[in-house]
Amino acid sequence: MVLEATMICIDNSEWMRNGDYSPTRFQAQAEAVNLICGAKTQSNPENTVGVLTMAGKGVRVLVTPTSDFGKILACMHGLEIGGEMNLTSGIQVAQLALKHRQNKKQQQRIIVFAGSPIKHDKKVLEAIGKKLKKNSVALDIVDFGDEDDGKPEKLEALLAAVNNNDSSHIVHVPSGPSALSDVLISTPIFTGDGEGGSGFAAAAAAAAAGGVSAFDFGVDPNLDPELALALRVSMEEERARQEAAAKRAAEEAARQEKGTEEASSSQDAVMAEAAGSSDPVSEKKGPELMDEETALLEQALAMSMDDPRSGQTGSASGGDTVMSDTTPEDPDIALALQMSMQDTAKDSSTQSEMSKVLGDQNFLSSIIDSLPGVNRDDSSIKDLLASLQGKPEEKKEEEKKEEETKEGEGSKDAGN
Repeated sequence: MVLEATMICIDNSEWMRNGDYSPTRFQAQAEAVNLICGAKTQSNPENTVGVLTMAGKGVRVLVTPTSDFGKILACMHGLEIGGEMNLTSGIQVAQLALKHRQNKKQQQRIIVFAGSPIKHDKKVLEAIGKKLKKNSVALDIVDFGDEDDGKPEKLEALLAAVNNNDSSHIVHVPSGPSALSDVLISTPIFTGDGEGGSGFAAAAAAAAAGGVSAFDFGVDPNLDPELALALRVSMEEERARQEAAAKRAAEEAARQEKGTEEASSSQDAVMAEAAGSSDPVSEKKGPELMDEETALLEQALAMSMDDPRSGQTGSASGGDTVMSDTTPEDPDIALALQMSMQDTAKDSSTQSEMSKVLGDQNFLSSIIDSLPGVNRDDSSIKDLLASLQGKPEEKKEEEKKEEETKEGEGSKDAGN
């Protein structure tokens, strides 16, 4: 890789407004400058590039030789177009900027974009060329635009004066559909003496300039075979991975569809079997259920048509028969009735015993005497004893009255 310091001379004269190069001469020139700057800075990290303008009020250095590609791109924005190109002054200022470069080991190169007519004579241009050759400065010329007034001949004379061992080059770019940057990609101005910018830099610069590369992945395998091979291998691996993923997804989808079809077929078979087995059972049970329902309806109608009194008697008799039927058939119910009867008997016996105890005056008096602090002669205690003794008597009188009333009702019914 060549260690080089480059100054690019831009033509920003009034002729740059013409649209014979898409979109305009100046825009096409700016894209080509970006292409060359990217290739120079990426071919060697120590390469430097500077930019100056040759028209307007005078020659103006936009950026001195630097390796900062962003700074170079920033200086290209907002340039003013106007005036006439001063080729000789621009070349001399570029030579002066390269003379004061920081790294003296860098080779010196000037790239000139000439897109407008040249008013200088051949002798003046030849003198400048000899001076550049004396100072070991290489010169590259990009000739585009008008070719009036012998412009190509003047530039050829300048190149012949400065050329030394074919280190300088000239490119004539006619107007047409091809972009200026696309034409420069395959020229020695871009690639140098066979050791110019790398294929990756060429692809990046061409993409930035809107160009289309003719190589796979935008890399020339003749310039950088290792990078081209690495890109090709990675592309093949990615393609194989995508194909495997697509095949795996297709197999999984087919497996899922097969599983759903089997599940649906099994469900259909089960439903069919269930339907087939349930049909005869329902046909058998249907008449029996209808007979039971009709019997119940007939019984309800018969009961509703009977006399209320007969219904009461019938229900009572029916209740008696049911109770009588349940006693022998249901031993659990009979046992429960027997236990309930025993409980009622025990309750009545305990009540009678309690009434006897309360009626025993001697027992109550002995209990009261045994209580500390209780006087039996107290009026409240006497009233309590009297009330307790009176309750059993009252209960006996109530029982007698109830028996008399029942006997009276029974005699009345017999008389009727």
